[in-house]
Amino acid sequence: MGKAARVRVLDAASIERSLTRIAHEILERNRTSTALGLVGVQTRGVPLARRLAAKLGAIDGAAPPVGRLDINLYRDDLSRIAEHPVLRETEIPFVLDDRAVVLVDDVLFTGRTVRAALDALMDLGRPRRIQLAVLVDRGHRELPIKADFVGKNLPTAPTELVEVRLQETDGADEVLIVKAPGGADAREEERT
Repeated sequence: MGKAARVRVLDAASIERSLTRIAHEILERNRTSTALGLVGVQTRGVPLARRLAAKLGAIDGAAPPVGRLDINLYRDDLSRIAEHPVLRETEIPFVLDDRAVVLVDDVLFTGRTVRAALDALMDLGRPRRIQLAVLVDRGHRELPIKADFVGKNLPTAPTELVEVRLQETDGADEVLIVKAPGGADAREEERT
């Protein structure tokens, strides 16, 4: 079987511009960062949330607190992905109750990750409002979920995979579209 082709669609500068724009949009919608809390979905949502918090702090004078959320036990496909799921730490260093929370993730695809994240957040408290910020929205929703803040809308084929690489987790900042040869499912290609 041939190797999957990788096409870079965002570089480091494009990612930074997208995050700066999202930070401004978050402030426009919420007026200030003091009543906000950002929660990154493990894994790549966490460094994105930290970057957004830093940008919000630079613009507004005070960076909102940042938490990290592990959703593995809330996934509806848990039995399909692993017999023994890898659990990561959930740490929310602020009270969720009556706070505006921006949930941050790298890619919005089917909506199932966001649904799991919402369930996990609601088990931890009752935010006044939850907004969703994603670096990439690739479409193909299976659930009625829409991002409030999007870095890049990236129409893709269901057979393609969007790979977000960040300096903090992967040693580089870039977004790639992985195209499997012959129209095969790109996710299958990644496992081989």
